[in-house]
Amino acid sequence: MSRPETTERRHRVVVLTLHGVIPFELGIPYRIFGKARSPEGHPLYDVLTCTPEPGAVQTDADFPITVERGPEALAGADTIVVPASLELGPVMEEGRLPAPLAEALTHARPGVRWVSICTGSYVLAAAGLLDGRPATTHWHNTDHFQRLFPAVAVDPDVLFVDDGDVLTSAGVASGVDLCLHIVRRDHGTAVANDVARRSVVPPHRDGGQAQYIRRPLPEPQQATTTAARAWALGRLDRALTLRELAAQEAMSVRTFTRRFREETGVSPGQWLVAQRVERARQLLEDTDLPVDRIARDAGFGTPASLRQRLQTALGVSPTVYRRTFRTGGAAPVPGDGTADVSRDGRVRR
Repeated sequence: MSRPETTERRHRVVVLTLHGVIPFELGIPYRIFGKARSPEGHPLYDVLTCTPEPGAVQTDADFPITVERGPEALAGADTIVVPASLELGPVMEEGRLPAPLAEALTHARPGVRWVSICTGSYVLAAAGLLDGRPATTHWHNTDHFQRLFPAVAVDPDVLFVDDGDVLTSAGVASGVDLCLHIVRRDHGTAVANDVARRSVVPPHRDGGQAQYIRRPLPEPQQATTTAARAWALGRLDRALTLRELAAQEAMSVRTFTRRFREETGVSPGQWLVAQRVERARQLLEDTDLPVDRIARDAGFGTPASLRQRLQTALGVSPTVYRRTFRTGGAAPVPGDGTADVSRDGRVRR
């Protein structure tokens, strides 16, 4: 699996830009990876852009951009990002790569990490990179994507899928979630949260969260569950009941539970567990508190409960997680006998 270089050079992210690229999605890697800093303030990634045929690249907006680097830039990439393009032509119609794009992809070295944003997944699938693997794309395209690429295990309901060296995201803003997940996977929660604060976006939306919620915004004058969530975040160290959460919004438990799922895509219980896991991760990375204290502060009560929840969510014990991700520490080298970070942020030995 690709990992950031810590001695000779920074981890290089190369964005493969195609005609019809969506400017917002083209900018995501620059905003997220480009803002990632070590605790000492040093950039952690180099981010470059290339295109199969250098020169003017038309965007889906009313302006072109000039890309000076050709496909040779892919040879130096540790991570290649393919954002969405609205002019993929034969890729989306027939599932095949046009000759210039196919030739461009041959420059990528073995072992590179592949990332797609939105319908950029069509390029990865047409190149055979997703055969037999789980993946996602924009919810509007998932049925078409599955018909065109039956060998891909398409998950239409998630924000992103991390399959180790190949990662795919759903539409548009979920590319932010995926890139933050990659930063978290490479350098830990503290670095990813710092990038999120700089970008004024939520620090963590789990990849398994629903990518499309039919009623994401409340009706005018309709109560929401926002206050209850804020109240709960300040009390993660104690047992919280559905009745208490519903009382913060003056709702019945039944109404609160339905409204909560409509707004977040998960149940209140699932949300609470995710927030507690996130709190435990932060404490393991940023403090020297003993595991039993972290278990209490995160609301899991006992070290055994914390271990069980962390194992379920991340595939790792608190001790191994702390050893792997300490603020300022480098990501482990696969095969060095410590740990490796896998799909969904899991850490494996």
